[in-house]
Amino acid sequence: MKSSSEYEVQQYHVPVMLGEAIEGLNLREDGTYVDVTFGGGGHSRAILDMLGSEGRLLAFDQDEDAVKRVESGEWKSESKARFTLINENFRHLKSFLRLEGVREVDGVLADLGVSSHQFDVAERGFSTRLEGELDLRMDRRNEVTARDLVNSLDEEEMSRILKLYGELANARQMARAIVKYRTTKDIVTTTDLKEAVSHHLPKGMENKYLAMLFQALRIEVNGELEALKEMLKQACEVLVPGGRLVVISYHSLEDRLVKNFMKSGNFEGEVEKDFYGNVLSPMKMVSRGAIQAGAEEVMKNSRARSARLRVGEKVVERGPRALPRNNA
Repeated sequence: MKSSSEYEVQQYHVPVMLGEAIEGLNLREDGTYVDVTFGGGGHSRAILDMLGSEGRLLAFDQDEDAVKRVESGEWKSESKARFTLINENFRHLKSFLRLEGVREVDGVLADLGVSSHQFDVAERGFSTRLEGELDLRMDRRNEVTARDLVNSLDEEEMSRILKLYGELANARQMARAIVKYRTTKDIVTTTDLKEAVSHHLPKGMENKYLAMLFQALRIEVNGELEALKEMLKQACEVLVPGGRLVVISYHSLEDRLVKNFMKSGNFEGEVEKDFYGNVLSPMKMVSRGAIQAGAEEVMKNSRARSARLRVGEKVVERGPRALPRNNA
């Protein structure tokens, strides 16, 4: 596959494994594609540049900052016939495509990482480096924030979230420290949270453990794993036979769900076969394993270090069950 360095896109978020993602989609000039994680628009820009006048791209993003970007600058010149941004969570993929008159698409792309822009805006609370209110909402229309969670959950539930979503070895100790800290003062900012757990950060691994802690809270606040499951199932439903699903994950929880779904059509990875030994799954893996960013890209963009890209393809139905394509 082509490396990301062969594609140059300038914006406030550097797209990870851009070349590999575009090649994985196996684009057709007149095809219809969906970028379910618009973000800074890097992947979307590259897709549009490769589509002809009959091609169409629909993008999803629940973050209001993404909408502001599209309402100004280069995106204003794109006609709705070619590009549409939908300000919703990708868990509603199928419903909002139908509202746009689209029932089938040729490819779906998802980059599951938090954008560089979100990390750099202190008041969003995503960064462990910057002081800001402990928010962590991808969609600020949602009511519950990370601040609400750390000040209300009991030790048992807090420990469960930190262990399940952060994969923290000392989840129980961190949960206990958070509950104890808030007995004297509310945990309001990112700095407050770091202070609360400061004695439970292994020496030399402070940043790693903080990243895992923030990840756990972010996943819970945004319901990320359930949303991912819903998106994957709906993506498979809307893809035409032979259509491609490309997903870039950044931690094992996401990657495991993506891998299992592409391999077996379920999230447990349980492969079912028919009488003749043929795998019964609506998807098949295109890439044998996860594709990782090259050394050159990792050197330029540290976010690419943990990225894993997988490509799946909708299985072509055989016999009378195959249906003609219809975007009406």
